[in-house]
Amino acid sequence: MKERKLSVDIAGVTLKNPVMTASGTFGSGMEYSELMDINKLGAVVTKGVSLLPWEGNGTPRVAETSSGMLNAIGLQNPGIDTFIERDLEFLYKTIDKTDIPTRIIVNVCGKTEEEYVEVVRRLADTDADLLEINVSCPNVKEGAIAFGQDPGALSRITEKIKRAARQPIIMKLSPNVTNIALMARVCEEAGADAVSLINTITGMKIDIEKRRFVLSNKTGGLSGPAIKPVAVRMVYECAGAVRIPVIGMGGIASGEDAIEFMMAGARAVAVGMMNFRDHLITEKTVVSMIQYMERHDIRDINEITGCVR
Repeated sequence: MKERKLSVDIAGVTLKNPVMTASGTFGSGMEYSELMDINKLGAVVTKGVSLLPWEGNGTPRVAETSSGMLNAIGLQNPGIDTFIERDLEFLYKTIDKTDIPTRIIVNVCGKTEEEYVEVVRRLADTDADLLEINVSCPNVKEGAIAFGQDPGALSRITEKIKRAARQPIIMKLSPNVTNIALMARVCEEAGADAVSLINTITGMKIDIEKRRFVLSNKTGGLSGPAIKPVAVRMVYECAGAVRIPVIGMGGIASGEDAIEFMMAGARAVAVGMMNFRDHLITEKTVVSMIQYMERHDIRDINEITGCVR
């Protein structure tokens, strides 16, 4: 049997395979490590971490939808100090130090540019391999408009984070914009090393019997298979607009879904909501991708990246 090469490169960091977890769907791997071997993944992307602890939104804050899920968790997290001491320490001890270990990607969030920069500085001397910057957070100085929805704000925050960061930075883009390819170009021009997309799409659910919103926050982020066609289209548009790596996500439920994202131009992929339905979905995705390569006699997974133009 021919050897199949699954390793990919993201901003100079080699991943053993293109499959990672999507932020907010895997915690920091603590719970999942009891059910699966996280060393089989290309990378673990942690839940978003901010400078100070965030309580998140009130309940109910999760609701099932047709082929998806709405969540309004509100980026609840313990803050950067506890995160470094507890979560990062756990991941470092759990990951095998092989030739290509499972990489650690820390998702960063904040309410101001200064908060983002300070979190990035605190992570400079840690074992994090890459930083994913969640620019869907509300910019409190701009009337709570998300950083990722304004090109000027996105450019400024990318530049500031890049200057402060030791690790390569991945800007996680919001799909709730008119032109996502433009946002990807803004990130690239401001110094980003990669972009990831898509984040959740804003949605709503109403209980018609009780005549009230299902979520206490009224709106939430839609994820799951329902958003995959939108995500594939946006990945395709961004991959054609920038030279930096694109990481695709949004509704991946199988190896075939992951292959589709890579053909659209993604260098790697992240599995999100399906982790809640099947704790082995990421492992199964890797196996399924290998089987696809064998069926089509593909020696190097990178051969298919962007092959559909």
